[in-house]
Amino acid sequence: MENTIRTLIADDEMYSRDELKHLLGSFPSIQVVGEAETGETAVIRALQLHPDVVFLDVEMPKMNGMEAARSLMELKKAPLIVFATAYPQFAAEAFRYEAVDYLLKPYDEVQLKDTIQRIEKHFLAPKEQEAGKMTGKLAVEGDGEIFYLDPKDILYISREEKFSKIITKSKEYETKTPLKDLESRLLPYSFFRIHKSYLVNLDYVTRLTPWFNGAYQLEIAGRDDMLSVSRNYVKALRAQLEL
Repeated sequence: MENTIRTLIADDEMYSRDELKHLLGSFPSIQVVGEAETGETAVIRALQLHPDVVFLDVEMPKMNGMEAARSLMELKKAPLIVFATAYPQFAAEAFRYEAVDYLLKPYDEVQLKDTIQRIEKHFLAPKEQEAGKMTGKLAVEGDGEIFYLDPKDILYISREEKFSKIITKSKEYETKTPLKDLESRLLPYSFFRIHKSYLVNLDYVTRLTPWFNGAYQLEIAGRDDMLSVSRNYVKALRAQLEL
């Protein structure tokens, strides 16, 4: 993966395109480069824009999603396909086209996050993952200085008003860099978004405690802090943590 994953959304309903575009906006790795109202237009846009991933509705006029997927697979640089539809009965057929996932409307944010992580792993080659784990430091600007932090020493990062607070084993740092940007830069490492305001290093998670309304609280090794885990992230978090 270079900087971002070029993404095309194909759906005949403008509301559905707008909703998915909004949800994808929370993922730093995703760049929506275009939209299409029909399967035929999706193929044309793919030829023009060279997307890495296409989110395809199944029921569309002129050329439906399955037909569009067949044409997309024949391209010299075939994009990954994610079907996004209100019709569960096409799921079995969808995977004949090597679909990455089959998302049902209304979209489940946790399932969407799982899908994006699967896409990210596809584009982040094993060598890049290993290189990211072995070398490189996170550059953090604050108080007129630049600090270089080893990602393995970072326990978690929180967003408070206009600053991101980076908590390491020995010190705390403040930077104006948005949490979304820090999440993108730490993608090769074992960091996980548990809340809109928290990004944690999974290597230091010691306990997950039920809280209320489906939410949880998370404990980090060596800290007394109790971090909030949004209920939308609980299932995906447990999948990452548990053997």
